[in-house]
Amino acid sequence: MNKKHRATLQAIFKVPVQSNVKWSDIEVLFKNLDAEISEGSGSRVHVVLNGVKAVFHRPHPRKETDKGALVAVRLFLKNAGIQP
Repeated sequence: MNKKHRATLQAIFKVPVQSNVKWSDIEVLFKNLDAEISEGSGSRVHVVLNGVKAVFHRPHPRKETDKGALVAVRLFLKNAGIQP
């Protein structure tokens, strides 16, 4: 995992929850962690990591992930055994 991926992971787990984490950075982190990513209908993104499944919505029109979605990403990563 490179420096940018570690920074994204730390931003996801930072307390209080950040509001400036770009969704594209989160997707790149998922790919780096060897997650399976597939497109759903609309803005849905299906992710499988270490046997844990989740569905997220890409933010639009903004690029940043909202706080609620970031909490969901954090929980997904914890359940998949990933922590900073």
